[in-house]
Parts: sequence; structure tokens; C-alpha cells
Amino acid sequence: MAGKEDEEVKAETAWDKGGKRFSSKQNSEYFDPCQEAATRSLKCLRRNGGDRKMCQDYFDAYKECKKSWMEEMKEQKRREGKSWF
Repeated sequence: MAGKEDEEVKAETAWDKGGKRFSSKQNSEYFDPCQEAATRSLKCLRRNGGDRKMCQDYFDAYKECKKSWMEEMKEQKRREGKSWF
């Protein structure tokens, strides 16, 4: 099982890896910095015959990554004075 500290490190590295790319992407381009965590969770599901209980750590890591990413985006937009709309 991955600890909370491990999940936080993964979320931080997701921002570190994706922040620059996200900022420079085209408006119509989709970019998910947590795609690596999502892929790992799907592989786990396939490997374990769809048993979600076996993959809960992967799901939690993905949720934490998305949560951290969205918080960082909110903070960045707040600093820049941009709204979501």
C-alpha cells in the first residue's frame, strides 16, 4: 500500500512534469498530468479481473493527483488574476 506521503510526492511530480507543458499547450489541446496514474489504475483493473478492492491504492493516488493538480491550477489562476470563465 502506498502511504499518504508517497501519494503527495507523486502529485508534486505530476505538477512538476506537467505544469510547463500545460501552460504552453494550445487551447484546443487536452493535457492530463495525471495520465500516468490513470494508466496504472486501469492496468491494475485488467490484471486483477476488475476487482476494484485490489486497486484501491491506485485509485487513491489518481484522486490525490487530480486534487493536487486542480488546487495548483486554482492557485495559479488566482495569482494571475484569471477567472475560470
